[in-house]
Amino acid sequence: MQLTRRQFLAAAAALGAAAIWSRPGFAKSKVAWRECRERYPEGVASGDPNPDSVMLWTRYPSTDPRKRWSLQVEVAEDAAFERVVATGKAKVSIESDWTCRVLIGGLKPAREYWYRFTDNEGNGSRIGRTLTAPEEGDTRPVRFAFVSCQNANMGAQNAYRRMIYEDERAAPEDRLGFVLHLGDFIYEIVWYPEDRPQGMYDRHIRDVVRYAHGEKHGDFHVPTTVDDYRSIYRAYLHDPDLQDARARFPFVPIWDNHEFSWLGWQSLQKFDGQTHPAQTRKVAANQAWFEFHPARVKTTGGSLEWFAPPRVTDTPIEHFDDAGLGQEANNLAALASLTGYRSLRWGRHVELVITDQRSYRSEEPMDRPEAKVFSSKDFPDFIPQEVQEILDAGRSYNHGKPPESIRYGDQQVANFRRETPAQTILGATQKSWFLQQLKASNATWKVWGNTTATLDMRADPQNLPKGLTKPWPGAGYAGFGGGDHSSAYVERAEIYDFVAREGITGFATVAGDRHSFWAGLAAKALPPNAFEPVGVAFVVGSISAPGMVEAIEHGFPKDHPLRPLFLADRQGAAKPEPAVNMLLRHGVRSCLEYAHSGDLAKARAASNPDNAPHLSFVDMGGHGYAVVHASSDMLETEFVCLPRPIERSDREDGGALVYRVQHRVPLWEKGESPRLEQRMLEGDAPFSI
Repeated sequence: MQLTRRQFLAAAAALGAAAIWSRPGFAKSKVAWRECRERYPEGVASGDPNPDSVMLWTRYPSTDPRKRWSLQVEVAEDAAFERVVATGKAKVSIESDWTCRVLIGGLKPAREYWYRFTDNEGNGSRIGRTLTAPEEGDTRPVRFAFVSCQNANMGAQNAYRRMIYEDERAAPEDRLGFVLHLGDFIYEIVWYPEDRPQGMYDRHIRDVVRYAHGEKHGDFHVPTTVDDYRSIYRAYLHDPDLQDARARFPFVPIWDNHEFSWLGWQSLQKFDGQTHPAQTRKVAANQAWFEFHPARVKTTGGSLEWFAPPRVTDTPIEHFDDAGLGQEANNLAALASLTGYRSLRWGRHVELVITDQRSYRSEEPMDRPEAKVFSSKDFPDFIPQEVQEILDAGRSYNHGKPPESIRYGDQQVANFRRETPAQTILGATQKSWFLQQLKASNATWKVWGNTTATLDMRADPQNLPKGLTKPWPGAGYAGFGGGDHSSAYVERAEIYDFVAREGITGFATVAGDRHSFWAGLAAKALPPNAFEPVGVAFVVGSISAPGMVEAIEHGFPKDHPLRPLFLADRQGAAKPEPAVNMLLRHGVRSCLEYAHSGDLAKARAASNPDNAPHLSFVDMGGHGYAVVHASSDMLETEFVCLPRPIERSDREDGGALVYRVQHRVPLWEKGESPRLEQRMLEGDAPFSI
């Protein structure tokens, strides 16, 4: 629906953005612009496009805190600004850390535009490029990328360079419409080089930021004020590849955990096993996110120019409702200060429904100190699946009859969750909104933008041969702990049952957080229970944050009897091979066969078909990005994997590819199950398939 000028200005006010309406025609620029990037050190950006508007962003710092600057904003149909369609003023001031958010309205759908900012002396920003969304009835195919987890403290953002390189050389109809950023845009935990002179895994520590008011835990530092959070955004945006990507593509962002706190949930932080109220930090994190992302998110205050943080105090949260939401007033105010969940329509074929997995979730059961008893050095990373299921469901387990204790080997462990409600990640209000968005959508593909993964991550230690190690203390399969919907069984089942009951087809999930590539079918349960897929799901590898393979290369004991399940040591190889991918895809027998014979065909022949019938691909060491191509009859997701991004590549294309693999799903009818097809287009990932 095209907005009138009055409706547009009202929408801009609600979003806390300055507003500029385009003129009916176009004219040549009259601004004496000259590029002066040092005056705009964090570059420019655009975000959350719709068919007739897009939000623009820049930062113009000043040394005079008393002054407010006015910038000239121009939007044109050409990069030379011969055809300017919108001009106006935007203010910057210290209250918003010299950032500005400008909503440009009255634009044409499915169009490419260029934009720039200029001060009153002619000092101009770099030129940015953006696009508007197609109208809802536009039947052309859609292409977008999704990314997550960039850590400038210990890695390079080469994936963005590859993305730009390929997009610039693509035919216009094959270029990306937007980049969906699924969180961990920053990592608030920062190591200073002197804290870890030995580096981290394969990485050396970059001196990206020093928190003026930070707090140290162990050997890392965390922000405590809005200025600290702002400083990490500024540091990240000095990365040239990230800055170039934001200048070329409109981004659609949502936060994950590291925009606030590594182990945080709601407005709580956890360090060294202790939970602390952190309402002031949650508000500070929200404010910095708002100021540095041009996105159509909602605030409870603010003006056209800046975020108005609510006054909160760090107060213990003593009461949680049945949905796990802390009812303490400061917690509720902190969470309400910024609402990120929203939807974006892109033509006939894509409805992107974005959710927030951190602000409304209940406490992760496996993070409770009482759950430590279910971890064993004899079985690294393995948690009995039945333990995860009992702890997730709480008092709802077994139709409201949870056990008083849980067996773990020879022990009977008290069920500390038997009186509490089932875990939620979305929270009651957001979940209701999410389900209604799915039901109401008439798009071909309903794409769930979920910052955390939904695909089960499990292994079959019950099939280990006797005598290899101690007896497995679980009843059957093993999970890998909690943190996402792969172990939020009750809520995931509620969502997937809704999809099935309502006959929703074209249901696809795109996710991040795991620092790994995954492709598979969305099902609420795996064998021995009924396996009934209702959609497809994909997880993207990290841009630069280290993944599991890198961690276990450095930390998994070489004499551990279960090492072959995680790493395959081949004579003469520079590094061990990632057997963990085979473990997750095929099970323990395949890994042990490969360790014995070194023969991939024999290893795959030993696969346990019930371990992961949902998975088509998994790479626990992959870095890069993913591209979705959606049309009237199919959806393709392509994983573009680059080498471990230890240093910035000196190549124009961001570096050689490790592989490019495509997963295709034809659109299925109501009552049918989706079917994934796979093609390796470049390179190889032998342990992942």
